Amino acid sequence: MTLEPFGVRLRHAMDTRGPLCVGIDPHSSLLTSWGLNDDVAGLERFTRTVVEALAERVAVLKPQSAFFERFGSRGIAVLEKAVEEARAAGALVLMDAKRGDIGSTMGAYAATYLDKDSPLFSDAVTVSPYLGFGSLRPALDAAAVSGAGVFVLALTSNPEGAEVQRATVADGRPLAQVMLDHLAAENAGATPLGSVGAVVGATLGDTGVDLSVNGPLLAPGIGAQGATPADLPRVFGAAVRNVVPSVSRGVLRHGPDASGLREAAGRFADEVRTAVPES
Repeated sequence: MTLEPFGVRLRHAMDTRGPLCVGIDPHSSLLTSWGLNDDVAGLERFTRTVVEALAERVAVLKPQSAFFERFGSRGIAVLEKAVEEARAAGALVLMDAKRGDIGSTMGAYAATYLDKDSPLFSDAVTVSPYLGFGSLRPALDAAAVSGAGVFVLALTSNPEGAEVQRATVADGRPLAQVMLDHLAAENAGATPLGSVGAVVGATLGDTGVDLSVNGPLLAPGIGAQGATPADLPRVFGAAVRNVVPSVSRGVLRHGPDASGLREAAGRFADEVRTAVPES
């Protein structure tokens, strides 16, 4: 059975659990700080602790695929289990894979993360549009069939991103705006929220682009990268209610104690509620 559209499910999760996404980023340094070995056993312990502590509480969990892939097939097996258990506990899973390619290869990525029969099926996945927005069509189509979502890189928080994302096209628009305009077209008429989102860094200040895409705006950069929930209205303006603030190390550094993870996530969620109006 096809799920309700991701935008519908995300809006409900944010309204009931609070608008927060917590990354699962098992850096080598984080494993060490938790007293774990930088191996598959440490990876599994870390991941299981985060999922058990947070999957019943936060709206979105966002595993970063690269930190699992580095351990090969055994790492992927940990990731598969984490996705399954997080979704079973009620969290939406956003796979942070940033895939981007063309044709059948993009189709294979779409089948990996957006086909309900895949062991890595996730509620949404991050993708890169800089081979041309049309290259994403296999992922967009697969997401529409399964009720999943797609988050498209638009204006990222890394300084190098501006080299490409703020370059202008023939009509004078920044390339990031071109991508955002494509998203708005994909989400046209969707209620209460479209299922095709953008990734826009919370550290950017005045973005200089129109963020009214009628879809979710994933906002990395909260916590360790220096942005705070109080920055969100200034960065996102009228679109702020559709923002999904993402924090990783700001929560994860409070492990391995599960209560520390829960308390940190709760504090960030409360700060977002204070900063972002409900309507």
